[in-house]
Amino acid sequence: MRARMMSRRRRHPTPRPPQEIGRLDGLAYTLWLPAEEPEGGLVVLHGAGSQKENHHDMARAARAAGLAAACFDMRGHGESEGALDGRALDDVAAIAGLLPRPLALRGSSMGGWTAIAAMERVAADAVVAVCPATSELLLRGLLERTFEFRADTSALGALLAEVDLGAIVERAATPLMLLHAEGDERVPYAGSVELHERSAAALKKLVVVPGGHHRSIQHDEELQGESLRFVRRAFRAAGPRAARPSPPPGRSPR
Repeated sequence: MRARMMSRRRRHPTPRPPQEIGRLDGLAYTLWLPAEEPEGGLVVLHGAGSQKENHHDMARAARAAGLAAACFDMRGHGESEGALDGRALDDVAAIAGLLPRPLALRGSSMGGWTAIAAMERVAADAVVAVCPATSELLLRGLLERTFEFRADTSALGALLAEVDLGAIVERAATPLMLLHAEGDERVPYAGSVELHERSAAALKKLVVVPGGHHRSIQHDEELQGESLRFVRRAFRAAGPRAARPSPPPGRSPR
């Protein structure tokens, strides 16, 4: 009887795994590739205290939509080495080098902050920020030690103090989509409204969902689909695709 039950469990379908699991300069990542030539690439950025596996649903959705996607553990999180520090935006650029162009960044909470902060560094063709945290909120959490991840307080604090998300979106024409729950108890949605108003992008979109909470949007399948449609629209506006870059040094797939 037990053997028959175990056999049934083995036959249950499981999602296709990533095409590659590896490390790049101490950053643990997963790479998700569609069956056909990808239309572009998407870097998926997690929030404070989270990890790449928590956002594999977004990577799978991107792969199903014809995009290559990469998830990685920020330093101080998951399987990546070291503490989160002033290299945070350079790390996004390093992972972006695994993907073809055009390129989008999608992040939630601290990942949303990171996506906007890194848009110029990586020359992103689109950014999707879900309930993006502010520099002020992140700096306060860092100094008050409310975060559970490993951090270099001095180096990360300097980066947070330097980055002004409003100034970035004012000078960048990068297509920008902002999604926020009206009931977000951690990051007030008014911050996303302000970023949308200040954005210089010709292509921009703001979605404020009634009710909800800080994490209610990031795994919503309908809103993930809306995000991917926005990204693909931005990619079409970006023009012809560039070839996939050569593997960066320090990359070690396994």
